[in-house]
Amino acid sequence: MIELRTPAEMDEMRPAGRFVAETLQTLRDRTKVGTNLLTIDRWAHDLINQAGATSCYLDYAPSFGSGPFGRVICTSINESVLHGRPFDYALKDGDLVTLDFAVSVNGWVADSAVSFVVGTPRDEDLRLIDTTERALAAGIRAAQPGGRVGDISAAIADVAHAEGLTINTDFGGHGVGRTMHGDPHIPNNGRAGRGFPLKPGLVVAIEPWFLQTTDQLITEERDGWTLSSADGSRGAHSEHTIAITEDGPLVLTDRSVLAT
Repeated sequence: MIELRTPAEMDEMRPAGRFVAETLQTLRDRTKVGTNLLTIDRWAHDLINQAGATSCYLDYAPSFGSGPFGRVICTSINESVLHGRPFDYALKDGDLVTLDFAVSVNGWVADSAVSFVVGTPRDEDLRLIDTTERALAAGIRAAQPGGRVGDISAAIADVAHAEGLTINTDFGGHGVGRTMHGDPHIPNNGRAGRGFPLKPGLVVAIEPWFLQTTDQLITEERDGWTLSSADGSRGAHSEHTIAITEDGPLVLTDRSVLAT
């Protein structure tokens, strides 16, 4: 079921968005060559406890995963792009890292992801990250009242296709509210003017993710959760939770405003 939020409810969602933004910024700043993925998870767990928030991942057990996730953040590395379950791995120079984080604060959820490189970056990794970020920005610009979900999908796809990338539509954006995943589904490819109407009060996560040379995924046997490229090429993922208002999209997880 698709639910629309009142202006008061959207204001109530702001603390969750800000906490997710602050946490991702803090974790990104702390993460260096040599940082263990389990340490990142511990840092995130500590920040959640300090804020009195609730993890959306710890007990998460959907049909596509192998039992409860058991961690509080997704850490996807290099060829892994989604649902990366933290494990005992120390980051190496040049690793491409994606942190995906969702929590509930006062009963409202926010969800966001960021990709970056630790140490010395590869040019192709930076281009891929930049493409996901530009696709996210395009998708957000397209999330205008009176439009359609397909407008967001088409805007994301235009950026990816201009870079010669193919797109997997099995996983994409989604509704956000009292729970982490809800309707509508927002694929990263679609036709403008199609799909559910974008009405004020709709709150969604928009999340373009791309792989360098494929659109096919495999599930890693080590945990039954982590999704990686079928050909070993690297992946990147950018995500924000936004609210559609009468005046346009409001980015609830915006990290650029944290210094203000």
